[in-house]
Amino acid sequence: MKTEDLKFFKELLLGKREEILREMGVIQDISIKDTTKEASGTDATYSTHMADQGTDAQEREKAFFYVSRDHKYVKYINEALERIENGTYGICTGCGCEIPHARLEAVPITQKCVECKMKEKQ
Repeated sequence: MKTEDLKFFKELLLGKREEILREMGVIQDISIKDTTKEASGTDATYSTHMADQGTDAQEREKAFFYVSRDHKYVKYINEALERIENGTYGICTGCGCEIPHARLEAVPITQKCVECKMKEKQ
């Protein structure tokens, strides 16, 4: 892969990582604040009704799920950045061919070309 292509993908991945980390911080801040308010009982918006408590618990669980998912995505971004550094980015781990530029733009963390990914799913 050309040096300018690698630079493009590195900047793309760094931008995605920064965006996700910013979003993760917001979600974590909201979850921590909500959990702290509920535990201290100082938030008047929390009801003592069981249905409301269940909804609140579900919302916290959903927030933690999103943080977990984003954490995994950041891990994949870091692995892709390592592949850029060691010169293996854009090479399919299945067949060893170069992954098309369009696929890398759509899924910059991918390690497989479309054909190998489809075989993997079968």
